[in-house]
Amino acid sequence: MHTSVIGYPRVGSLRELKFATEKYFRKEISDKQLQNVAIEIRKEAWITQKNSGIDFIPSNDFSFYDNMLDTATLFNIIPKRYSSLKLSALDMYFAMARGYQGEAGDVKALAMKKWFNTNYHYMVPEIEDETEIKLVGTKPFDEFLEAKEYGITTKPVIIGAFTLLKMIRYTGSKAAEDYTDAVISAYCELLDRFGKLGVEWIQFDEPYLVYDLDKKDIKLFEKIYKNILHVKGDIKVLLCTYFGDVRDCYKNICTLDFNGIGLDFTEGRQTRDIVKSNGFPKDKILFAGVVNGKNIWKNNYKNTLAIIDELKACDIETVISTSCSLLHVPYTLKNENKLSEKYTEHFAFAKEKLVELEELKLLSETDYLSSKLYHCNEKLFEGRPECHNTDVEKRTAKIKDSDFIRLPEFSERESIQKAKFDLPEFPTTTIGSFPQTSDVKANRTAFRKGNITEQEYIEFNRKKIAECVKSQEEIGLDVLVHGEYERNDMVEYFGEQLNGFLFTEKAWVQSYGTRCVKPPIIWGDVSRSKPMTVEWSVYAQSLTSKPMKGMLTGPVTILNWSFPREDISVKECTNQIALAIRDEVLDLEANCINIIQVDEAALREKLPIRKSDWYSEYLDWAIPAFRLVHSGVKAETQIHTHMCYSEFTDIIKAIDDMDADVITFEASRSDLTILDSLKANNFKTEVGPGVYDIHSPRVPSVEEIKTTIYKMLEKIDRNKLWINPDCGLKTRGIKETNESLKNLVLAAKQIRDKK
Repeated sequence: MHTSVIGYPRVGSLRELKFATEKYFRKEISDKQLQNVAIEIRKEAWITQKNSGIDFIPSNDFSFYDNMLDTATLFNIIPKRYSSLKLSALDMYFAMARGYQGEAGDVKALAMKKWFNTNYHYMVPEIEDETEIKLVGTKPFDEFLEAKEYGITTKPVIIGAFTLLKMIRYTGSKAAEDYTDAVISAYCELLDRFGKLGVEWIQFDEPYLVYDLDKKDIKLFEKIYKNILHVKGDIKVLLCTYFGDVRDCYKNICTLDFNGIGLDFTEGRQTRDIVKSNGFPKDKILFAGVVNGKNIWKNNYKNTLAIIDELKACDIETVISTSCSLLHVPYTLKNENKLSEKYTEHFAFAKEKLVELEELKLLSETDYLSSKLYHCNEKLFEGRPECHNTDVEKRTAKIKDSDFIRLPEFSERESIQKAKFDLPEFPTTTIGSFPQTSDVKANRTAFRKGNITEQEYIEFNRKKIAECVKSQEEIGLDVLVHGEYERNDMVEYFGEQLNGFLFTEKAWVQSYGTRCVKPPIIWGDVSRSKPMTVEWSVYAQSLTSKPMKGMLTGPVTILNWSFPREDISVKECTNQIALAIRDEVLDLEANCINIIQVDEAALREKLPIRKSDWYSEYLDWAIPAFRLVHSGVKAETQIHTHMCYSEFTDIIKAIDDMDADVITFEASRSDLTILDSLKANNFKTEVGPGVYDIHSPRVPSVEEIKTTIYKMLEKIDRNKLWINPDCGLKTRGIKETNESLKNLVLAAKQIRDKK
C-alpha cells in the first residue's frame, strides 16, 4: 500500500509568501528575493512530505497567486490587454490577478470566482478568438527539477485539459470545441517535455468531472484524453478527481488508458457504490481519497479502513490519498500553543494529515483490530467534551414554519421604507469595512496581548469610527457604515463572541492570492450570551443624521467559512447560528439601527456540485436560515445582504426568496453578467451590483463608473438600483479608497441630475 497527496499548502506555515508578495507589490523587495522565498516554501513542503513517508509527492502545486492562472499562462492564454503592457512575466501575471494602473497602462483584473464548493477563489482565464494555445511556460518543469535537487522525485500536478476548457471564459465567437485540437497538442508537448526529464507519474486534475455532465461533455473529455494518452510513452498518468463523484462518466474514464484514477471517497456520495457496482480495471491503480482535505477533524480510522478493506477484497490495487489538495486546511497544529490538548487531539491539519496517511498505510497492512493505534483513534470518536447545550437544542427544536416568514410582504415594506428613509435616486453606500491600516491592526494586537486596557482599545476604535463617519459624510455617501475597526475577520469576530466556537493562533488558510483567513472551529452548540455589535453601531449612528447600517455576518456564511462540526447536521448547526444572529438583529433594531446588513457572502459556496441536490441538500434549509434571522423585524427596518465572487445566475430565484430588502452583489469582475439573470427572473429585491472591483489597486474613473451604471439601468429599474463597490474595503489603502468613493458618488450624482 502506498500514499499520495493531491496538493499541499503553499503560502508558508507562517504566511511567508503572503508577506513577501505584498512587499514585492510595494516595491520593497526584488523579483529574485520573492523567488527565494518561494524556493524555501517549496523545499519545506517537499521535505516535510518525504520525511512523513509520502510515496507520491506533488510538484507544481505551488503558486504565487492561483494554479488556474498558472495553467493559463503556461499555455499562452493571455488576453492582449495584459501582454500589450510589456511588463515582466511576473508583473504581467500579477496584472492578470490584480489589475494594473501605472506607466504601462490601465487594465482591470481577470474575474475571480469560488473554486467549486470551497472558500478558495480562482482566477477565471479569458481566451480571445485570436489566442494561440501553445506551451510557452516552464514552471512545472522547473519545479520538478528543483525537487530532484533535494533527492525527491515528484509527480507534477497540472489542471487537466477538460477542466481548463470548461472553466475558461470565451470572450469571442469561439467555444471550447474550437480550441480542443490546440489544447490537445499543447498537453501532448507537455508530456513529451516531462518524458525527456524522466518523470515517472504526472497528475492531471479534472475536478470538473464531478459536475453534471451531458453526452457532449463526455465526448469532449474522451476526445481530449484518447489523443493525449496516445503519446504518454513511459509516463504513468493519474487522472485525479475531487469534490464529488464521477457517476456520469466512471465507465468512460475506466476505458481510457490512464494508469491511475483518483476518486473522492469523502465528498463523493456515490463513489463507494459506483466502484462496488461497476468494479475497477485490473490494469489501473485506484488513488482513494479517504483523508479529508477540507476539514480539520481527525480521520475516523474505523470508517476509512472499512473502505480500504472493501477495495482489497475486490483485489483493487489502492493508493491511500487525500480527498483533495490540502490547500484548504492550515499547515500544522504545531503552531498552536494555546488550545488545550482535549481539543487538539481531535484535529489534524495538513502536516498531521500526512501522519494519518502513514498510519492508515501501516494499519491497512496489519491486523489493525489488535492495534493500540487503532483503538486510540477509535476512542476519540466516542464523544467530545463541552459540545452540547440543552437550552440551545431545545430552542432549535421549537422553531416553527412561521418563524421563517417576514410580514408584511416585500412590496408593502418597500413603500414604507422609501417613505421613511427618503433616500435619493441611486442611493450610494459601501459594503461595510474600511481600510484596516497598520495602526488599526496594532491596536487590536496590543489589546489581545494585554498591552493596553479595554478602555484604551475602545477609545482608539471610537476615534477611527468618528474619522470614518466624517470622511463618508464629506464624500457624500447616502447610507453610512462604521468601518468595522474592531473586527479582525467577518466570521472570526462573531465566532469569538458566540458560544460553541474555538479559535486558533496561526491556522491560516489561503482564500485567494495573498488573502488568508483563519477559520473558526465550530466545536459545540452555538448561542449568543450578549450583544456583539450594538455598542459600535449605536455610537456611529450618534455621530450622523444619515442612516447607519448595522453590520452582521449571516448564519450560512459563518458556517461555510468555519470548520464545521461533523457530529450533527449542517442544517441544525446553521439554525443554531441563525437564532444567535436573530437576537443581534432584534437588539440593533431596538437601539434605533434601522438599516441592518446581514452578509451572506458564502451562500453559494456549499451548494452541492450536482444540481439535483441543490434544493434538497442545501437551499431548502440555507435560504430559510437567512429568513429566520430577519423575520422578526418591523416593516420599516431595512434588511440588506451581500454576496460575492460566485456564480449566482442559476440560483437567482432562491436568492430573491431570501426576502431581503436590498441585495448587493459582486459584479464588476464578471462584466455584469448577473444583470441578464436579474431581468429574466423579474428580481423583486432592490439591488446593488458592485460598480468597481475592490480587490484591484486601480482607482476607477467617474466615466468608467457612469458607463457601468448605464449598463445596469438597461436591465434594472432605476427605482431599485443602489450604487456601491463590489465588496468590503478592508484590504485597500485609504487614499485609493477615498478617491474611488468620491468618483462613485460623483458618478451617481451626475446620472441622477441628468434625469
